[in-house]
Amino acid sequence: MADQSDRNAPSSLNAEFLTFSAKDTASRWLAADDLQQEVYRHLASYVPRILNMGPTGGVIEEQREQQREELACQLILIAPLEWLLLGEEPANGLARLQENNQPSPLCGHVFKVGEPTYSCRECAADPTCVLCMQCFLGSVHKEHRYRMTTSGGGGFCDCGDAEAWKNGPYCHKHTPVESSRDAEEDPVSQLDPEMVSRSLRIFSIMLQYAVDLLTSEQEEHLPGGLEPLEKGDSYYCMLFNDEMHTYEQVIYTLQKAVNCTQKEAVSFATTVDRDGRKSVRYGDFQFCEQAKCVIVRNTSRQSKPLRVQVMHSSIVAHQCFALRALSWLGHIITYSDGLRRVLCQVGLQRRSEEEDSSLIDKLMLNDSKMWKGARNIYRQLLMNSLLMDLKYKKVFAIQFAKMYERLQSDYVKDDHDREFSITDLSVQMFTVPSLARMLMVEQNLMRTIIRTFVEHLRHRDLQGRFQFNRYTAQQAFKFGRVQSLIGDLKYILISPPSHWTDPLRVKFLEGLDAFLELLKCMQGMDPVVRQVGQHIEMEPEWEAAFTLQMKLTHIITMIQEWCSTDERVLIQAYRKCLSSLTQCQGGISDGEQPISLSLAGHCVETFRYTVSQEKVSIHLPVCRMLAGLHVLLSRMDVASRFPEQLPLGELSPPLLMELPLRCLVLCAQVHAGMWRRNGFSLINQIYYYHNVKCRVEMFDKDIIMLQAAASMMDPNHFLMMVLSRFELFSVFSSTDFRRRFREANKDLVQQNTLIEEMLHLIIMVISERYTAGVGQVEPLEEVRREIIHQLSIRPMAHSELVKALPENGNKETGLERVIDRVASFKKPGVTGRGLYELRPEWNKHFNLYFHHYSRADQSKAEEAQRKLRRQNAEDTALPPPVPPPLCPMLASLVNLLQCDVLLAVEGAVLQWAVEPSGGGWSESMLQRVLHLVGLALLEEQQQLERSSGDEDTSFKFTCKITRPGDAPSPAGSVLALLESLQNAPHLEVHKDMITWILKMVSNIKTIRQRTTSTSSVSVSAGSRQEETVRDKDKAERKRKAEMARLRREKIMAQMSEMQKHFINENKELFQQSLDELEACTSEAPDLSASSLELTCASQVCVGPCRVGGTERRQPVTCILCQEEQEVKGQGRAMVLAAFVQRSTVLSKNRRRSQPDPERHDPLFTHPDLSVGVHTASCGHIMHATCWQRYFEAVQLKEQRRQQRLRGHTSYDVENGEFLCPLCECLSNTVIPLLPHTHTPTHSVDHPSLGEWLKITNQLVAALRSSLSSQCEEGAEPAVPEGFRLNFIPQSPFSSGVREMITTFSLSAYKVGLRVNPNEQDTRVPVLSWASCAYTIQSIERLLQDEEKPLFGSLPCRQDDCLSSLTRFSSACWTAAPLRTTHTHFIRLFTAVLCDYQVENTPCILDMDMFHLLVYSVSSYSSVHCLDQSGSRVVDSGHLHLLHLITVAHLVQILLTSTTVEVYMEEDGEGSEEEELTCQLFSTLRKHLGSVLPEPSSGWQQWRCVKAAALPFLRTAALFFHYLNSSAPPADLLVPGPGQWEALCSYLSLPSNLLLLYSTQHTLLEPLIHRWCTHPGVTQVLKGGGAIRFPRESNRLISLPGDYSVLINQASSFTCPRSGGDKSRAPTLCLVCGSLLCSQSYCCQTEVEGDDVGACTAHSLSCGAGTGLFLRVRESQVLFVAGKTKGCFYPPPYLDDYGETDQGLKRGNPLHLCSERYSKIQRLWRQHGVAEVIGHAQEANQTLVAIDWQHL
Repeated sequence: MADQSDRNAPSSLNAEFLTFSAKDTASRWLAADDLQQEVYRHLASYVPRILNMGPTGGVIEEQREQQREELACQLILIAPLEWLLLGEEPANGLARLQENNQPSPLCGHVFKVGEPTYSCRECAADPTCVLCMQCFLGSVHKEHRYRMTTSGGGGFCDCGDAEAWKNGPYCHKHTPVESSRDAEEDPVSQLDPEMVSRSLRIFSIMLQYAVDLLTSEQEEHLPGGLEPLEKGDSYYCMLFNDEMHTYEQVIYTLQKAVNCTQKEAVSFATTVDRDGRKSVRYGDFQFCEQAKCVIVRNTSRQSKPLRVQVMHSSIVAHQCFALRALSWLGHIITYSDGLRRVLCQVGLQRRSEEEDSSLIDKLMLNDSKMWKGARNIYRQLLMNSLLMDLKYKKVFAIQFAKMYERLQSDYVKDDHDREFSITDLSVQMFTVPSLARMLMVEQNLMRTIIRTFVEHLRHRDLQGRFQFNRYTAQQAFKFGRVQSLIGDLKYILISPPSHWTDPLRVKFLEGLDAFLELLKCMQGMDPVVRQVGQHIEMEPEWEAAFTLQMKLTHIITMIQEWCSTDERVLIQAYRKCLSSLTQCQGGISDGEQPISLSLAGHCVETFRYTVSQEKVSIHLPVCRMLAGLHVLLSRMDVASRFPEQLPLGELSPPLLMELPLRCLVLCAQVHAGMWRRNGFSLINQIYYYHNVKCRVEMFDKDIIMLQAAASMMDPNHFLMMVLSRFELFSVFSSTDFRRRFREANKDLVQQNTLIEEMLHLIIMVISERYTAGVGQVEPLEEVRREIIHQLSIRPMAHSELVKALPENGNKETGLERVIDRVASFKKPGVTGRGLYELRPEWNKHFNLYFHHYSRADQSKAEEAQRKLRRQNAEDTALPPPVPPPLCPMLASLVNLLQCDVLLAVEGAVLQWAVEPSGGGWSESMLQRVLHLVGLALLEEQQQLERSSGDEDTSFKFTCKITRPGDAPSPAGSVLALLESLQNAPHLEVHKDMITWILKMVSNIKTIRQRTTSTSSVSVSAGSRQEETVRDKDKAERKRKAEMARLRREKIMAQMSEMQKHFINENKELFQQSLDELEACTSEAPDLSASSLELTCASQVCVGPCRVGGTERRQPVTCILCQEEQEVKGQGRAMVLAAFVQRSTVLSKNRRRSQPDPERHDPLFTHPDLSVGVHTASCGHIMHATCWQRYFEAVQLKEQRRQQRLRGHTSYDVENGEFLCPLCECLSNTVIPLLPHTHTPTHSVDHPSLGEWLKITNQLVAALRSSLSSQCEEGAEPAVPEGFRLNFIPQSPFSSGVREMITTFSLSAYKVGLRVNPNEQDTRVPVLSWASCAYTIQSIERLLQDEEKPLFGSLPCRQDDCLSSLTRFSSACWTAAPLRTTHTHFIRLFTAVLCDYQVENTPCILDMDMFHLLVYSVSSYSSVHCLDQSGSRVVDSGHLHLLHLITVAHLVQILLTSTTVEVYMEEDGEGSEEEELTCQLFSTLRKHLGSVLPEPSSGWQQWRCVKAAALPFLRTAALFFHYLNSSAPPADLLVPGPGQWEALCSYLSLPSNLLLLYSTQHTLLEPLIHRWCTHPGVTQVLKGGGAIRFPRESNRLISLPGDYSVLINQASSFTCPRSGGDKSRAPTLCLVCGSLLCSQSYCCQTEVEGDDVGACTAHSLSCGAGTGLFLRVRESQVLFVAGKTKGCFYPPPYLDDYGETDQGLKRGNPLHLCSERYSKIQRLWRQHGVAEVIGHAQEANQTLVAIDWQHL
């Protein structure tokens, strides 16, 4: 086993601590000839002894060991280095260094994981430029539009970097001052030369030491000079992290390999994941090798095995110190910029003639061989040193660029995430524009990145195109990693240069060459061929190609932006791109059969190609790149200025349009259903082709390429080629096109769809002019148009609009710059989100054939626009909007509208519409033709208006449509056809559009006929004529609307007459209903006249004088069988679905330890209400038998379900849970409905309190004796007159009702105590009473806090629940043995009287008085039933119990009150209330002495008593109201004053409660004495743990207004179990404010045999199983109920647009919405969390699959 010397190391070190002198050691080193040798000798001696971890013990031992190591390292290893470096006491030296340092303005704060970062959307050079919270709050950017995100860790704050910000680069703290040093000045010159010399040597030695140890390839040997004197046989089995094996696999393997417990294995796995490695065994070589073999064997079955190494303890120790040395270097240089520069110099200094011989180079090249912890520490050092020094940042960047290819190759082979790789530092250098340009020029970085990327994608087909369809898992993994290079390319291109140099042009164009080579590999990849006959067998791989396309989209756009900033570059780029396209299309027409097409008198030569039969590809990036550059030529007008430099003569328009046109035809054929057999892969490709993520560089560019081609060729030829590729040429070229229905081999519906798609394409080619360069527009106009068309579908939230708009490289859409002009914002309510609605004045810009609409969007938008026009009493025509003028280079595009071929097509479609019998046309087709005609008319009108009167415009569409059409259409002209269609009955929908077209034709003719002199007159005449027509239309529509209104009124009158007739026919039936209605309303206290006749005095709910509800029938309907049933004690049992749960909503002490459920006595509830039992109901009633059948069916269904599908559902049948059959509300029991109590007979006696106490005392003594005499015989005490102890009362309920009483009792018992049901347990009835009391208390608190009246404001479900629960609690004794209830009453009664004879009687301060009242009243009935005299009523007992317990509560209040003096002038003498209060307080002080404080004023004490007693009186009023069905007084049905007197009167109490004490002074004095002298009272008062009254309502914790404050708090939260490791998912408990480490193995605990996460475990202790949490990093509220149920809920934080941001994906600043937080709080206080979870899980079954217990 391990060497003894190693084991004894700690004790020998302790002695050396005392004698070791760091100063002397440093002096000795300084005097030595070879400093490195001395330092190494020291390290060789001490490091293995200090950092010998030994066998891992428990957590506490491990923590102690770590502290010992830290101390020893600092004193023996680090301190001598600091003395040597500084030449004085380190603390003083470092302070002096810091004082003399003139830091650079760079902030350099390195972000922790989860820390908030801020990026200004107006001023940041790119999205990677971020500020820390402190700098952001001190900067100008907090007033701008900014984005807030959480850091992944590792980056640093860019405050002070002038290149990172367009404005405001400095915050207040980092603004440079006059005295700060010049950027060019060398900070080393500020240091003492001797210190510089020493630092060079020390830094060189320590960096060399660290690098040698971390990069050594010899696992067995230490570098020279570090070998230990004695090499013992002590080894570690080191387990290394990888990203392939799961936690579960590692835990299982470790349990087998090193024979540890699951908890230890979880700890090992967590550390390995965090630090990258961990020793899992310590001992001799053989012992460790054995563990290694087991681990390798167990993990190599399915994949590469886990990496395990057996390493000598001395090597491990030195490696650990190497990391500490690097951390120390990083720490030291923060004190001085001079030392930082010295370290940079040492790190980058070449050690030999070789290129990559510096220490930093060595570290970088060995990066992939290191473990995670080592990588993190040395990367941190690089960031603190090289990247913070501007001079060396450049040097480092050059070195990084030189090694770029090798580093990336290492990364691709490695399996660690990029954040743990050195390659991740590229973002820190490549995003600095000056550095990026320098690297591009000096190191040809752009070409290097692209070539490295292409080099890694070697899988090609025969044509050299990328081929992804046969990717293995390993290749797919490699492809995923290699995509990070595209990110680097994006960084260097993100800022286009404002100034070009010749070298930059040369290198950029070289990079462009490489990029075009990449695009050529993508051109035509993943081609598809239409499946005919049978369905495709296997779906081809398509995702990789689209992933690549999506990644490159921004790069392509950025390259075009770079080209747009320099004309010379643009011209060269265009030539290169055209050359590449020519190479790609070299053989496109080879071997194809040439054909000649002729139509409408025109002829064109092309070649035969059929999309539906041959290969076609969606990926055409070279074509699309050329389209983008062509638009730039047009936008910058380069073509007209430098025509000789552009190869425009070489362009072949038919070839340019060929591939994009094939792609668009493919989309059309897919829409027509011709490619169904090609499966989903093609549908997905078409979807992404049009999707916002890809369309800018795919679909949009294809349209542009067609526009460019159409502008360069004869429009007739263009359209004939389009017809040919759409395979529709024969349809329009045949002499009698009506014969096509018989001859065409295609499905007619498909053919019609293709014609529609072709017409749509022509519309898009002509009217999509909102790209700068196609039309004469500004870039923002394009964004505005997108927004207009999105809002034309429906009002949308900000996030929906952002998703619908394409982002640029800076993640901006331009939305905010235009949205306020075109839309108005509507704020959200408590639910939902804020919406933007289109302003009415922008509706005229709506284009039904907007090119980015999907079919569904188009349909919705059309419907919405027509509806809007109908509401505004306008016609429903949706004419095309006026398009912007085209750029000169594309101006000839408009000729498409008037060319002969299009007119022939339009004429053909109109001809089919005139003769609709054949069915070979569709309305959509006609609608598109009308749109095209409208476009042509708008174009002609614009040209006429732009031209001066004497000029003749070339656009003469109206002339062409008025003359009869040429062949193949022998029918009349287009205009004649339109006129014949105007009144066609089958085209009513299009009538308005045709009318609009004819008006336009008329207007244009008017304009053409005018002369120059009368131009203005004729225009106004034309407009007047149009207005007249419009007025006529309006009048016509008004007349129709009026007729429709009259028709409606007539129908309503007829219905009303029929209704009256029906009522007369069935008079008796209606009379009966009215009578019942009157009877019901007469019982409603606030409506009926009879109830108002009752005086307030007679409205009493307790005592013999109470008036119960009238003896009315209680008919209810079963929701399952729909039978009506009256509620009777002896009738069929009716039940309410209910949910019983434990609750801490009212708790004043969540830390109270959970009692043992088997031994816990629940009879006395502590006033802190630490845990209660709450019952809620949805209010739906069923027969007990119906419910039983339903529940049995649910159980049976659950048993039948397959085991694998029997996961966590929204309800747990084994726990008795089910969903209400009607509302699907979660329930776990039923409450039986019981009849009303009868009004007491007023003729019987009402004994006084003294008499009642005497009788009850006698009875209790007799009962106690009889209960104990069953065990021992003795003299029996006297029984009061009229009572029979052996009397067994007859049950007032049927067996069915009794069974249901037992069912609910057991449910409350099972949930309340968390035990198995046991009918024999004496505690069963107590839990039912507890649930009743707690539920009433929680509802009273709710009503009080929401300022609602006590009665009349509860919803029906709560009202029914309380009514049933209260009656149930008073009747549940009938289902329990009498002996049990008698025992409970005896204990309760003696507790009230404070009888010391009974054991375990709690003191008055340890009992909640309302619970005591409910328990006493409920159990008293069982005692009162023994009275056979008939001369007493149970209500007398209720009243006396209420009086007694009220007095006890008053005493309780005065004992615990700590009134603060309020100096107010009192009115003369004190009132009676004040005097009596002072009198009672004096009595209490007499009994308790100095324990109670000095009395304050009587006025104040009475005020305090009133406020404190109010909740008790309110709960008592609710209890007796529902118990006795007594109508409440009017004052309690409304909020406001007069509550106190009304409450007291309703409860038969005097409004001066102290009269209860003073009128019965002699009787109550001894009782008060007993209460006060109970030893518990003094103990509680002295201990300071007394609960004060009134108890404050619990609220959820208060949250900060700004969400980033919360993120900042959470970012510094460390996992309590992982040794300072940052928590990955910090989660805030909204109930108590604790921060938890959620969703991680480290914080899992065992609860009742199950492993549960931190949230679940916390919810069990804090919320009795119910938890409300805020997941800080996700901005998500988590609800948890029990161990298996949970759901996510919208957070209370909203952005400025009224939306939540779950997952913090959008990054908009979030602020607390108090209304939404109040809603969550109300939900919690109403005990509705479990119900919300149930509904959420029912609605979304994916929630069921989440392992909630592990969160």
